[in-house]
Amino acid sequence: MEAKSAHSKKDYVKFFEIALKSANETKYWLLVIKETTNNKKENEDILRETIEIANILASSVLTLKGKR
Repeated sequence: MEAKSAHSKKDYVKFFEIALKSANETKYWLLVIKETTNNKKENEDILRETIEIANILASSVLTLKGKR
């Protein structure tokens, strides 16, 4: 949603980079939770989805920067 209000392409790319950093941080915390809880199956599903989202965001950043 925030990216839609970007003022320039550089600003737009920055929103995607921030989202990617957040996804990577989420992956870290899900791995921590996975090691400290008993509900590993549910956590693995969420972690897998987060990895997919991070991959999509990373691909988008590369495309927006013209590196793909």
